[in-house]
Amino acid sequence: MKYYIIAGEPSGDKHGGKLINALKHQDINAQFRFWGGDDMANASNQSPFVHVKEMAFMGFIEVVKNIVTILQFFSKAKKDILIYQPDVVIFIDYPGFNLRMAKWSKRQGFKTIYYVSPTVWAWHKSRVYDIEKYVELLICILPFEIDFYKDYKVNAIYCGNPIVDEVAHFIKDPLFLQKHAIDRPILALLPCSRLQEINLILPAMLNAAQSFADNYQIVIAKADNIDEAIYNQHLNDGKYASYILIAHNYYNILAHARLAAVTSGTATLETAIFGVPQVVCYKTSLLSYAIAKRLVTLQFISLVNLIAGKELVRELIQEDCTPKNIFHHLLLLTTKDKSMYDDVLSKLGEDGSAEKIATAIVQFVQAQT
Repeated sequence: MKYYIIAGEPSGDKHGGKLINALKHQDINAQFRFWGGDDMANASNQSPFVHVKEMAFMGFIEVVKNIVTILQFFSKAKKDILIYQPDVVIFIDYPGFNLRMAKWSKRQGFKTIYYVSPTVWAWHKSRVYDIEKYVELLICILPFEIDFYKDYKVNAIYCGNPIVDEVAHFIKDPLFLQKHAIDRPILALLPCSRLQEINLILPAMLNAAQSFADNYQIVIAKADNIDEAIYNQHLNDGKYASYILIAHNYYNILAHARLAAVTSGTATLETAIFGVPQVVCYKTSLLSYAIAKRLVTLQFISLVNLIAGKELVRELIQEDCTPKNIFHHLLLLTTKDKSMYDDVLSKLGEDGSAEKIATAIVQFVQAQT
């Protein structure tokens, strides 16, 4: 079969690469044309029609500034799909672009599959009606999304979460502690990969963690896209000399950690899968927070609590994200262990999601042919 796949971001390219490999196992006659990056290129042994580097438009202002280019991308995609005549068009995340392309593709008579549900359950709920109308198969990566879509006429399935696969296949470095001269339990600080949030959240994390320095090694996970100088601005005042900043070893840090303070995001789920007791921290600008409060109607912000359906981990948001509160709730976690996540892990399911997703896609397309 001929598969046309559109991924517009590095994370989508990562999912797409695994999906292409799995589809090749399920369909020996599989042919691919795609918008993506290096992962999808390596999996398919061909170059992307458009590389994700050309599509990195984040935020309202940047989208407006590049509106002509984006409109050209829509035109380019439509023409290319018509020429290629795929058996199915698969959209990976990137909802601002992909939902519009799904609408056009369905109207042209192409089968449409969407992989990684847009977060319509959090905000922009009106998009669910476009999904209902123009997406024939929706593949979710969070189990609670299935319950959300039950209220709508959406053909949604859950085949597992790719992060479970990544952690399952991760090989822990047995010399990690020795390489970094660590001889105590690790308290990991994961302040995310956005500059504004690092500057707002990391100081509170550091202040709270210093009270643990006698018994724990404080390790900060450096984001690949953030210059080391940004972290040093917060560390080089003398108070935090015993802290270690480690780059390119995110999973090894979690694999060896005993406690963690984590900025809300995918990292909260990764921390849970590694079984590390955590406090979730989040702080943004007053304006951004005020806007988010109006748009987002969720009871929780961390994926761990959303999956559990209850407050499994403490969330310290905005004015609650203080050194005193972080310290207090980390202290409470010293008596906890990985069993606190048993319910979440059972809901996530086992690894092997890519193969399950590929099987579901092939079976769906064949059934519709």
